[in-house]
Amino acid sequence: MDTHLESYDLVLQDAWLIDPSQALNGRFDIAVSNGRIAAIAERLPAHKAERTVNVKNLITCPGFIDLHTHVYEGITNFGLNADDAGINSGVTTIVDQGSCGCFNFAGFKSNIVDKAQTDVRSFLLVNQGADRKFGNAGVYIQNPELVNRENLIQLAEKYPHIVRGFKLHGESGSISRWGMGVLKLARDVADESNLPLYVHTGELFHVDEDFRPNPEHVIEKVLSYMKAGDLLAHCYSCKPDGVMGRHNKVPDCVLEAMQMGVLLDLGHGLNFSLEIAARMMSEGVFPDIISSDVHGDFDTPYNDAVLDYSLCGAISKLMALGLELESAIASVTINPARVLKAEHEIGTLRIGAIANISILELVEGDWLFRDRLGKQLLAKQRLMPVWVIRAGQLIKPHLHLLRDLN
Repeated sequence: MDTHLESYDLVLQDAWLIDPSQALNGRFDIAVSNGRIAAIAERLPAHKAERTVNVKNLITCPGFIDLHTHVYEGITNFGLNADDAGINSGVTTIVDQGSCGCFNFAGFKSNIVDKAQTDVRSFLLVNQGADRKFGNAGVYIQNPELVNRENLIQLAEKYPHIVRGFKLHGESGSISRWGMGVLKLARDVADESNLPLYVHTGELFHVDEDFRPNPEHVIEKVLSYMKAGDLLAHCYSCKPDGVMGRHNKVPDCVLEAMQMGVLLDLGHGLNFSLEIAARMMSEGVFPDIISSDVHGDFDTPYNDAVLDYSLCGAISKLMALGLELESAIASVTINPARVLKAEHEIGTLRIGAIANISILELVEGDWLFRDRLGKQLLAKQRLMPVWVIRAGQLIKPHLHLLRDLN
């Protein structure tokens, strides 16, 4: 035996590799050692490997990153199991968007982040006061008096690997009660921490009708507090105060914000509209990030049975509407990795990066998607996870939450 041969823990053979971070799209072998990417070549030289997996005809990408999930299981009634939303959905990194704030972050870290096999990060809910420790307390979480600036900044400094930004809501319910007070305070927190804001758009909380804002002006007001690197969530929402709202074309304020560097996140969720998506995409307005906003039922505790969308399903819908495959992959790999300021570790398969890999089948054949408004979309392809590799470990996902694709 030649003792001078390179030795690897795992080799993926004949992969259809799509890695937008390196402008790679072709057939390659990929070698993994010690949980890191060790080598990529069109054909690896003679080597030794503890395990070799032939992935011919499967798309192999940097591990998918879902920038919008809710996984504070057991504390929020809508929180999902982190590994169900993560590795078992073909995703290696997930970001919980605002299920916890500065007063219950410790539990989130010890019970979710530290125990999950999936890489779990967090955007902290900005306005969670000491009297609102558990879950999301309806419109009252929008009270500016609940913003604890010092605690938020301290957590971001103490846990920089986990806390990657701040979540808040820019929608009619909160604005009707509290105006733009939370956005003003959140802007200060984000600037001090050098982290982005992630702003929910589209009516969510009960509106005080005596002070309902004009839905056509909500997005413009929200954007006046946002800077390059911040994110607008639910960009294809059907809500009248959403990014598109009732406008016939994408509002100028949105286009100007995009030019300035504000990012659009799909944040599929309950209010995704196929019609709005098609209209905005026809104007060349595509999401920078594709995320799922997966969560359980708000009205019954700990119930995921109503969840009928997923990250891979969201990608498949946008591809059916015209999004190119390579752009779709960038939207769940290198683009969110840059938001997390982790692009040298995740969202890429560069040599030395963490060996987080999503391996998928592009299934050919008619498939009918629907949105909550009853609109239908016939897709000719859909992306189905086959394997994930998390920090070098090969995992077969059970796909429990991918009801929209099975």
